[in-house]
Amino acid sequence: MTIRELVWDMDGTLLDSTVVVPGAFVAAVRELGGPSVGPEQVVASYSLGTPEVILAHLVGRELALDETEMYYRKLKGVEAAPYSGVAQVLDTLRESGRVVAVFTGASSRAAAMLLKAAGLRVDVLIGGDHVQRPKPAGDGLVLAAEHLGVAPADLAYIGDSPLDLRAAAAAGSRSAAAAWGHQYDGAEPSDVTLTRPEEALTLLSGRHDSERPVSGAA
Repeated sequence: MTIRELVWDMDGTLLDSTVVVPGAFVAAVRELGGPSVGPEQVVASYSLGTPEVILAHLVGRELALDETEMYYRKLKGVEAAPYSGVAQVLDTLRESGRVVAVFTGASSRAAAMLLKAAGLRVDVLIGGDHVQRPKPAGDGLVLAAEHLGVAPADLAYIGDSPLDLRAAAAAGSRSAAAAWGHQYDGAEPSDVTLTRPEEALTLLSGRHDSERPVSGAA
């Protein structure tokens, strides 16, 4: 299979957000008068969708618009760090004329905050608020392919969680397991397993058309 472009998951793949994201949810739930929840319950809720959906689930009731802001207030100012080698890999992609594309289940707003905190810049950012169905549906990768001007089959999606790998399969894309991530499960099938971010560069084949226009996600 020829791979023309890479798409990255964010949490647990580009960023080590193991502590800061669950911590922001736990603090927000507490402020909203919800039940006591721990980081494990937060992580188990990631498959539900965007932060707004997850927060309402954890609190146990529908939330008003101003209440959903609590998560973003708790997320503001957090310290997030990229995994070792990530920044260099993204730089290498740009130097070769390629696009840095991310599809995350987080909202595009939360993703932008975390990426900025980690000092990472992306060219195409697709959040959970850009698609109707969350992972493991492949909608986000189909949308990413449209923005990149390629077919979904020409993409490799790099992610740490089983949901990421299933989303790749659902879209007809190549699945690349990020074994360094906190949700990596070696029992989950994938097309390839990467032990370091740098190995993602070996997935790309053929010459890249740097003249091809790429539009950013809405």
